[in-house]
Amino acid sequence: MTDDRDRYLSRPLPVPSRRLGRMARLGGLTGGVVGRAAWAGAREMAGGRRPDLRGLMLTPANATRVASELARMRGAAMKLGQLVSMEAGEYLSPELAEILATLRSEAHAMPGPQLKRVLAENWGDDFLTRLAKFDVRPIAAASIGQVHRAVTRDGRTLAVKVQYPGIRDSIDSDIANLGALMRWSGMVPKGLDLAPLLEDARVQLHEEADYRREAGQMTRFADLLENDPDFVVPRPHADFTSRDVLAMDFLPGVPVETLTTAPQEVRDGVARRLIALLLRELFEFRLIQTDPNFANYRYDPETGRISLLDFGATRAFPAPLVADFRDLLRAGLAGDRKAMRTTATRIGYLSDDLPPPRLATLLDMMEMCFAPLGQDAPFDFAASDLPARLTEQAVAFGRERDIAPVPPTDALFLQRKVAGLYLLAARLGARVALRPLVTPYA
Repeated sequence: MTDDRDRYLSRPLPVPSRRLGRMARLGGLTGGVVGRAAWAGAREMAGGRRPDLRGLMLTPANATRVASELARMRGAAMKLGQLVSMEAGEYLSPELAEILATLRSEAHAMPGPQLKRVLAENWGDDFLTRLAKFDVRPIAAASIGQVHRAVTRDGRTLAVKVQYPGIRDSIDSDIANLGALMRWSGMVPKGLDLAPLLEDARVQLHEEADYRREAGQMTRFADLLENDPDFVVPRPHADFTSRDVLAMDFLPGVPVETLTTAPQEVRDGVARRLIALLLRELFEFRLIQTDPNFANYRYDPETGRISLLDFGATRAFPAPLVADFRDLLRAGLAGDRKAMRTTATRIGYLSDDLPPPRLATLLDMMEMCFAPLGQDAPFDFAASDLPARLTEQAVAFGRERDIAPVPPTDALFLQRKVAGLYLLAARLGARVALRPLVTPYA
């Protein structure tokens, strides 16, 4: 991970900021993928073999080129690649899933002149007179922006998130063009409905690109968790925050995913506290930071507290939906399939017109997910075969023509956050007793 980070941050590349230029790059990417597949298909036919068109599209070389270009473009194009790697990963070959998963680590940084232009547009041409220090090399770079450390003239140490130029204006066109590429290339299976994924990405990107909105959500979480012994949330600094720049307290710590060699009790504690926080977010705050990116959490070895960093994808959940999730949790812990079906249908996970075999499969998958929640013994995330069993069921289900209904957007975002926390706990090799955490909310 460190090698990948250094490779990206030490090779700054300009962000394509004009809509037509971004459309041209995606068009060229599509043409290149299709062209290479056609050439390979012609060679197969010349050798007397019938070409597998989808297999020719989904070669590691094509996937590598797609991932590389999306990382260069950043913005909605890169974000959608991240979402596909998470949500459709079980439908892809291990090689392709691994290649696309690189989009979830780091993006290329902006070069200095482009960074300076963005800061001058937002802070004024004389912005350096307001700072005692500004580290040009970013400490992180992601899909829509990069983060720098700065010290103000009055002694405040800040983390400054700078949005890539042109990202906000290109979201809709990026989503449409990349969606077309994914359909044409066969990158996602025919049975997977791409429309909800595209809409989720579009909504999330527009929210994340609004840095003033994020500052407000950050403040709400800072108020909710003020003086919390387990978590710390940075406060935004209004005098250095604008449309494209978000300045906040700089918080010390290390990325939580680097704790893989930490003592078992540290890894268990981090996972347990993050799971408990998600339950509080849903059932108490009704306000959830839905982005599952591991980089959103840092751990301070000095205090043992976890820093929460990114609030662009924060969503308020309506009280009736939260009540439905409480009913679903209660039914799942009780093993009441009838109540599970009723509540899951009300939420939108199921529908009354599903054929009985398909309905039974979905309820079986729900029972698989609830089983660890009913255990008093610690659940070993890394050793569990739960993801493999769910994947087996999902792949079999995807071969059928009867597709489950698409849940509402809020439910999809919650589902993504839960999956992200599971992946993080597995990465840490955490062992957590889950029943004591969920019982108070059932």
